[in-house]
Amino acid sequence: MQLKQLGFTDKIRNLIDPKGIELGRVVVEHKERYVLQSTEGTFSAEITGNLRFSAQSRRDFPAVGDWVKIAMMDAESAVILEVLPRISTLERQAVGQLGETQLIATNIDYAFLVQATGHDFNLKRLERYLTICHASGIEPIILLTKIDLVEDQAVEELVSRLHERVKEVPVIALSSETGAGFDQLQEIMQPFRSYCFLGSSGVGKSTIVNRLRGEEILKTSAISASTNKGRHTTSHRELIILPNQSIVIDTPGMREVGMTDQAPGLERTYDDIVELAQHCRFKDCTHIHERGCAVIAAVNEGDISEEAYDNYLKLKREQEHFSSTVREKRQKSKAQGKLYKAIQSEKRKNKY
Repeated sequence: MQLKQLGFTDKIRNLIDPKGIELGRVVVEHKERYVLQSTEGTFSAEITGNLRFSAQSRRDFPAVGDWVKIAMMDAESAVILEVLPRISTLERQAVGQLGETQLIATNIDYAFLVQATGHDFNLKRLERYLTICHASGIEPIILLTKIDLVEDQAVEELVSRLHERVKEVPVIALSSETGAGFDQLQEIMQPFRSYCFLGSSGVGKSTIVNRLRGEEILKTSAISASTNKGRHTTSHRELIILPNQSIVIDTPGMREVGMTDQAPGLERTYDDIVELAQHCRFKDCTHIHERGCAVIAAVNEGDISEEAYDNYLKLKREQEHFSSTVREKRQKSKAQGKLYKAIQSEKRKNKY
């Protein structure tokens, strides 16, 4: 297998020179144990103690999609010596851990944002996905699944609603039962490019991968009829090469998508609000209660939907809270470091 078949594009080559090093790509991650794919085959791998010790945060550990420098231990196993530079990083706030991030996948070109028509469809959650994609420079594509369960007119209205709210993002309506929309999906997928699936459990991500693959390689499960929530099926992230040479990463379902320091992504997702903000009376306008706020005026006049406005403010608060938490942690760590040095210095003085 050649490197390009694993997604080693010119964009990656501009960051990584493969000459003289053993190179692999992380295809499975499970509790700090990894499966790597290289030109020589597939190997199980662990990180070195030095890499674990020097890591400053979760971002410094390998994730599915990463290119890594490796050393072979035997015919079936290797150690990861270094995580190489990334062209993109999909991440969210770690659940239940303030100021911490969770890597979803790396070195992604496009992200499929998957939502089922009907009860699972949630425009606010979709805007969260768009924000994390825009923050990473990843091109989003919206997939509406299970269209065979609703009337054609309902699908058309949903697609129209998306085009009005989320401009310039492709929308493809799919049915894994009838095959509708899959020809269009396969036409846009490019060889050697990396795609990631984002969505809640049970919306059909694994089913889509199985159909594109032509065989059932991933476990699937439907949305529960009693709770209207997806059953958790995918338990880990996995990179898969399709027959058309596209590369996809299936991910566990995510109902919580907390914001990290993704201000640029937020601005692109809500570019119409950001543009209006330039005309506010005050430069530091919060767009909540100020007189002369162009954003509030646009909401009152119906030019900006109240739902989009409310979600923008909510995501902005989350992003600002995350950033302030990170700053507080750094300041606390710095203060603790100074205290430790002072104690050690005092000990040395007393010793002599």
